[in-house]
Amino acid sequence: MAQTVASGHRDILLQTDHSWNGVPYTHYPTTQPELTMIRLTIPAHSALPWHKHPFPNAVYVLEGALTITDRESGKSHVYHAGEAFGESVDDVHHGQAGDTQTVLLITYAGTPGVPTSVPVKGQLPEY
Repeated sequence: MAQTVASGHRDILLQTDHSWNGVPYTHYPTTQPELTMIRLTIPAHSALPWHKHPFPNAVYVLEGALTITDRESGKSHVYHAGEAFGESVDDVHHGQAGDTQTVLLITYAGTPGVPTSVPVKGQLPEY
């Protein structure tokens, strides 16, 4: 049993009101909240299918690097191990691993019964 009472050290990895591509988050669903956290592994030299998310989520890169690209604008950004970002809501995008596998920790702020990722018509699911 612990003998000392002490406060923990906090490192804020991400605190944002907009997604990585600059689009503001406007609202949360009005139904019961449901948090989902997944660990997603993307093989080296692989791109995920085009998809979108119906609600905000936060991504932390555990390993490797991820290039995320917005389909409509073509805007992209590379995130490396130790970096975090907010994903876009209702914007079609995909992520791509580099020369090594990429491992992500993703936390979704969703609602029961609603999928965390929605594939674009004709595309495979993201996971």
